[in-house]
Amino acid sequence: MARVLAIVSVLGRDQKGVVARLSTFLASRDINIEDIEQRVLRGQFLMDMLVDITDASASLDELVTGLLEIGSEIGMEIRVTLHNRRERRRVAVLVSREPHCLEQLIADWRANVLNGELVAVLSNHDSLRRIAEEAGIPFSWAPSLDKPAHEAFLLSELERYSPDVVILARYMQVLTETVVAPYRGRIINIHPSLLPYFPGANPYRRAWEDGVRVSGCTAHFVTEELDAGPIILQDVFQIDVGVDSVDDVRAKGRALEGNVLSRAAQLFLNNEIVVIEGKVVFKPGMKTLLRDFAGDR
Repeated sequence: MARVLAIVSVLGRDQKGVVARLSTFLASRDINIEDIEQRVLRGQFLMDMLVDITDASASLDELVTGLLEIGSEIGMEIRVTLHNRRERRRVAVLVSREPHCLEQLIADWRANVLNGELVAVLSNHDSLRRIAEEAGIPFSWAPSLDKPAHEAFLLSELERYSPDVVILARYMQVLTETVVAPYRGRIINIHPSLLPYFPGANPYRRAWEDGVRVSGCTAHFVTEELDAGPIILQDVFQIDVGVDSVDDVRAKGRALEGNVLSRAAQLFLNNEIVVIEGKVVFKPGMKTLLRDFAGDR
């Protein structure tokens, strides 16, 4: 009989007795704890626990309900993920005219690297329709000259597709609070500079003009403040000052953008990151435990 494994994830204000409370609850229901990874950061307790529920004396619904009740009592967020039912979260992608980031996301999705489903591509131009539709992804667009009308279009389409995360794949528009607020903490953008340096428009040209020798790109969560949300990932490239043209700099950056954006999306979709006090923190055990999941399939 194949084992049934799950991950119990815990996040909240650090306090005494959390591990003991959860361990007692699980043991009383014949659930074996196989591995635990935990840490305390800025007063926040993070824990990922790999458990074997093969012989559990409680149903999955009873297990989840019981853990949610404990979380409510101690003021912590507790989630349960089954390894053979890893959530295929819904992903909406916003684009403009540049295809490279969308193409990377589609390639990784097809390769089953992204633990999610690309459910829609939305745009302010019709340029990338063919790429989306050839991948079997619904595509729709509306012009952005009238910003309120365009954002109303976005909200309507996002409500229709109910994404768990929205990825801005070189979507060349600034989102206002109207769109950001209902998806706070669930919008990921790629910006072509090493933030906080060169936010806003034309970052590659500004880096080239300033003669910097190292530039890069940044995947970050979107907030109402332009290019100032919590940073998820960054990567860099070298600029040969006096030799590289601005087009050379731009080409080097674009070669990184899709990869960094896709990796950031993977971290979110795999529940490997959490935002604490405005900073993205890698959860202690998800990468290891997810690898263990793969070994038990």
